[in-house]
Amino acid sequence: MKCFILFVVCCSVALVNCKQYTTKYDNIDLDRILSNERLLKNYVNCLMDKGRCTRDATELKQILPDALATDCSKCNEKQKSGAKKVAEFLIKNKPESWKELVKKYDSDGKYRTSHAEELKRHGIIF
Repeated sequence: MKCFILFVVCCSVALVNCKQYTTKYDNIDLDRILSNERLLKNYVNCLMDKGRCTRDATELKQILPDALATDCSKCNEKQKSGAKKVAEFLIKNKPESWKELVKKYDSDGKYRTSHAEELKRHGIIF
């Protein structure tokens, strides 16, 4: 689930074969995306295969399974921090979107279970 936090990485994604994900999205304004209903909805729809994807959302969608599977091992600290910020926002403000994403990307609960304690330490409980 911590990696799900990676949803944010819509700003910091890259090719799966790299040792680290690209940093080209590290300076994206996450607050602007999170506070803009249309932008946020577009990202969620892209990830859920319900809408068109921008280039950065497409990259996120491509690396998300790898990031989840590898515990975000290719993420830098800024990307991990951004992912946490997005996850917290979605959990608190867009729970239905969060549930949809969790259902699609963590349907068996594997990531939620493996990161339950860490999420709890960050005040993320569900």
